[in-house]
Amino acid sequence: MIICRTKAELKEQLSNLRQANKKVGLVPTMGYLHEGHASLLRQARSECEVAVLSIFVNPLQFGPNEDLDRYPRDEKRDLALAEECGTDIVFIPSVEEMYPSKPLTMVIVNQVTDRLCGASRPGHFDGVGTVVSKLFHLVAPDRAYFGMKDAQQVAVIEQMVHDLNFPVQIVPCPIVREPDGLALSSRNVYLNAEQRGQAVILSKTLQQASEWAEEPEMTVERLQAKVKVELSKASEAVIDYVELLHYPSLQAPEAIALIQSIKQPLILALAVKFGTTRLIDNQLIQAAEVNEHVQNDDEVKAAPGNRHGSEPELCR
Repeated sequence: MIICRTKAELKEQLSNLRQANKKVGLVPTMGYLHEGHASLLRQARSECEVAVLSIFVNPLQFGPNEDLDRYPRDEKRDLALAEECGTDIVFIPSVEEMYPSKPLTMVIVNQVTDRLCGASRPGHFDGVGTVVSKLFHLVAPDRAYFGMKDAQQVAVIEQMVHDLNFPVQIVPCPIVREPDGLALSSRNVYLNAEQRGQAVILSKTLQQASEWAEEPEMTVERLQAKVKVELSKASEAVIDYVELLHYPSLQAPEAIALIQSIKQPLILALAVKFGTTRLIDNQLIQAAEVNEHVQNDDEVKAAPGNRHGSEPELCR
């Protein structure tokens, strides 16, 4: 496994591979790796001849009152897990390497960022789009792998790739969960015992909501209201948002629309705080078209002994 810390080193290592027409898969992360990231790396390794992992805590996607400074980091463990998964190249740049000066150019994706985390974390997806576009230029992957836990991020990146004609295939990958259903997240490590016990209400409520959505008279606004009531049963939970939206456009259906009358795929997305820890989760509903290339996330569980309370995607 080759470790690159500069753009020049990365370019040198990739140049020979490109000349040999090797198919390259990229897994962009912010580190603190775990079974969720491992599932992305294993898929990249199985589908591509070269698996590239990037580890970079991107300051552009953190707001002024967010947890950039305390975001968990463990390079030694990250490298061990990456090697275990058969990763070929790990790119670990410094902030100074990625941004030698304050960037004057940002990649801004509109409309799909208007709601959910885009609304509650202004500027967040501008930072995501900018750093991912830089990584795409530096690595030039054939495929890039992203976890569906941050489904909005997947939608944003897919829109960016479409609009800017990046020659890369985006591969959405299923959510990886703890045995009790909690989605893996790098921020789970912040939860105390009580909060950790209560946090499973997110996945349990999403499962219930999938059943409620099948009721003939269930409307969009009624489902959202029922989910909020259910989440509120956890005393530590503070709801940021509960939204049922079209996917991947992330536009809102009519509030009074019967869910069973909506033919397009929908996503039920949640963001809930437990203390200072903000968790997100989601469930695709009526999503046959979407799920053609995304495995049912409820079937993907973290391997015992290889969980670090973390999540399989770039920015969470």
